[in-house]
Amino acid sequence: MQWETVIGLEVHAQLSTESKIFSGASTAFGAAPNAEACAVDLALPGVLPVLNRGAVERAIRFGLAVGAKINSLSIFARKNYFYPDLPKGYQISQYELPVVEGGHIQLQIVQDGKEQEKTVRLVRAHLEEDAGKSLHEDFHGMSGIDLNRAGTPLLEIVSEPDMRSSAEAVAYAKILHSLVRWIGICDGNMQEGSFRCDANVSVRPQGSDKLGTRCEIKNLNSFRFLEKAIDYEARRQIEILEDGGAIQQQTRLFDPEKGETRAMRSKEDAQDYRYFPDPDLLPLEISGSWIEEVKKELPELPQQMQSRFEHDYGLSMYDALALTADRDNSEYYEAVAGKLPSDPKLCANWVMGEVSAYLNNEGKSFDACPLSPAQLAQLLLRIKDGTISGKIAKDVFRQMWAQANAESISWKNRKGVDESLADRIIESQGLRQISDSSALEKLVQEVLTANPKSVEEFKAGKEKAFNALVGQVMKAGRGKANPAQVNEILRKKLTE
Repeated sequence: MQWETVIGLEVHAQLSTESKIFSGASTAFGAAPNAEACAVDLALPGVLPVLNRGAVERAIRFGLAVGAKINSLSIFARKNYFYPDLPKGYQISQYELPVVEGGHIQLQIVQDGKEQEKTVRLVRAHLEEDAGKSLHEDFHGMSGIDLNRAGTPLLEIVSEPDMRSSAEAVAYAKILHSLVRWIGICDGNMQEGSFRCDANVSVRPQGSDKLGTRCEIKNLNSFRFLEKAIDYEARRQIEILEDGGAIQQQTRLFDPEKGETRAMRSKEDAQDYRYFPDPDLLPLEISGSWIEEVKKELPELPQQMQSRFEHDYGLSMYDALALTADRDNSEYYEAVAGKLPSDPKLCANWVMGEVSAYLNNEGKSFDACPLSPAQLAQLLLRIKDGTISGKIAKDVFRQMWAQANAESISWKNRKGVDESLADRIIESQGLRQISDSSALEKLVQEVLTANPKSVEEFKAGKEKAFNALVGQVMKAGRGKANPAQVNEILRKKLTE
């Protein structure tokens, strides 16, 4: 039997407010256990929650970015369950009337060299507070509770079960991850728990429109773990069904060391949480004027910028997707292309190639790039005007990077940028390309005289011999001969 995997994701994005959603305690990461838990977070008797306006504003911003409905009236509810790191015995969340309803995320995936589009619908995005954390190490056989995270503002983004493979789920999660960072509502730090995914996975016979029994895999904090967990869980369910068994609805955890999911508890339904409106919080009213204020502050969105890059710069969908995956990346590219408008593709190749490779090697993002867009553009201009070859340019780039890196200043913080850096390196090391026709003809003739066997092989129809001769000319010119001119002169002499 052929099976189809059905996937929906619940993503928890920690909102980038400086204080918690219902208290004034700090949300900074890395403090000593319980150092950032105030009386409200500890649920001491008599304390009352006060809603953080900044958290609501970030939820509105997200809703606008995904084309969702922003509810003018939104209600907070108590989600009741017992867990040691939940001091109140309930979590303040939203149930019937979230801030954000509907919306969609557009996926553009390149698979097997083909560009594919898919729409993933969103059910909702609601505000809630995070719980604390149970610590099980270094407590002499006991567990400890750290309530620093208790009350941290979260936006839970719930998708419809529209994804059909782990590749689609990862693509969706990556676009969502990029979007929340792009619009400035979440830092997206997965190692610190700022962006976490729960995957609801089920399988059904191919062609069926009936959903199978789902299992939820909790707290996946990397795209690689998300992919592996979904693939394992789908295989596990298929094996059970093919053996004649039935799937039990469960909450499961993924063990990255073993590469498998394991049961955590039976899955609760909404009624098990006994949701009811929180009596300490008034209904949230969101006015049309507030929504308009937030809309005015939204930056150009990734998809809009991607379309513009394709249209204005003539880039492929693949290139435009790569350059708009991160806001700092796109900003850097636009600054380079603005200095060299005659060749946006060359700019894209170098930003996605050399610049990205050097940054990845050093674990840096584009906002920390030491080389300014103007400096890179000048180097690319020297390739364009024939001063240096692409090969020599890579060596010049390496030296430019080392000099700029030594100053430990990012391009955004640089003042009085030395735009002549590439030229100085080229001139000081004599790297200027040989483009003089008479000098190149002399080099070519010397190589032809010294390699009569390769000449005869070319005349006998062996094209590889031509490439060997080009290599000899470039070697004789110590890599500084203009390759395009070398090819032209060499072919002309061989066919005379």
